[in-house]
Amino acid sequence: MLSDRQLRIFKLLVDLYTDTKSPIGSNTLKKNGIDASSATIRNELVKLEDLGLIQKVHSSSGRMPSIEGYRYYVDNLLQPSQLAIDEQYEIRQLMNKPFNAADEILSLSAEILSNVTNYTAFSLGPDIKDRTLTDFKLIQLNPYQLIAILITDMRSVESQVFTVPSILSADDLTKMTNLINERLVGRDLVTVYQLLKTEIPLILQRYFANSADMLKLFDTVFAQLFDEEVYVSGGINLLDAISTTEVSQFKSLYSFLNNRDQIVELILPSQRHQVIRIGDELDNFLLKDMSLITTTYTVQSHGSGVIALLGPTAMSYTRLLGLLDTVSQQVSENLEDYYRSVDRT
Repeated sequence: MLSDRQLRIFKLLVDLYTDTKSPIGSNTLKKNGIDASSATIRNELVKLEDLGLIQKVHSSSGRMPSIEGYRYYVDNLLQPSQLAIDEQYEIRQLMNKPFNAADEILSLSAEILSNVTNYTAFSLGPDIKDRTLTDFKLIQLNPYQLIAILITDMRSVESQVFTVPSILSADDLTKMTNLINERLVGRDLVTVYQLLKTEIPLILQRYFANSADMLKLFDTVFAQLFDEEVYVSGGINLLDAISTTEVSQFKSLYSFLNNRDQIVELILPSQRHQVIRIGDELDNFLLKDMSLITTTYTVQSHGSGVIALLGPTAMSYTRLLGLLDTVSQQVSENLEDYYRSVDRT
C-alpha cells in the first residue's frame, strides 16, 4: 500500500517520463509540484524502486517506470479522459467521406490511428466477434468430394468443398462431425477459434492415428469462417520501436505483422470494452517492452469489432483511451450507415 505522497510522486514520475522519455530525478519532481525536500523525495524513490514500480537508469540518479509500475499505474491511477473537442472534430472530418465497402472504413480507421499516434494500429471488422456457430453438416457430393456447411446465428452460411484425402476413412469423417458438433457448435466464434488452436489438436492426437491430416482438414473446413481481414497500419513504427539490432528479431517481427492468425490472437482475448495489456501479458517475447490497448465497438445487427494500438509502454494511456473511443464510435457510425445503404439497394 503506497502512502499518499508515494502515490503523488509515482504518478507524476510516470506522467513526466511519458512526456519526456527521459529519466526523472528528485529535483524534477520537486519543480513539478511535489511539496517535499529533494532528500525526502529521493528516499521515497528508493522505496518505490524496492517495490519494483520504478527502476534506475544505469548510474544516473533518474528513474523510469518498470513494466510492473505501468501495470500498477493503469490499474490504480489511470483516469481516462475524452479527447479534446477540436481533436474529436478532426477525427470525424478525416472519416467523413463516402465509402464503397466496409473494408474501406476499417482500413482508414487503422491508417488514421497510426498517423495520429506514430504507433502500430489494427482494425478488425464486426463479423467474427459476436457470431456463434449454430450448425455443422458434411454432405457427400460424389465418392471423392464432400461439402462442409457451417451456419452461424446471424444467418450466415459458409461452405467449403474439399476432396477427401485417401488416408481418411468414412469413420474418420463421422468422428470429425461428432467432434465438431460436441465441442464447437453452440460456441461463439472467438471461442471456436481459440479451441481450434489449443484443445482440438490435442483431442485429434488422442483419437486419430492420422492426426496431422485431420488437423489440416479442420483448417480447410473452418478457413472461410475466420477469413476476416485484419487491417494493419504503421507496421514500420513497431520495427522502429523495438530496440534490437538482431536481424532474426526484425525478421520475426516482420513475419508477425504479416501473420493474420497471430494478430487476431493478439487483439481478441478479451470481451471487455477497453483493455490494456502490458509486456509479458501479450504472450510474445518480441513485444515484451510494448503495450496494447484494444477497444471494442458494436455495429447494430452485425456484431462487434475491435480496433487496437500497439506501442511502447511509455504511452499516454489517458489520451489514447480517449482517441480510441472517438475512432471506435466513428467506425461504428460509419459501418451502420454503410450497412443501411446496402440494405436499401
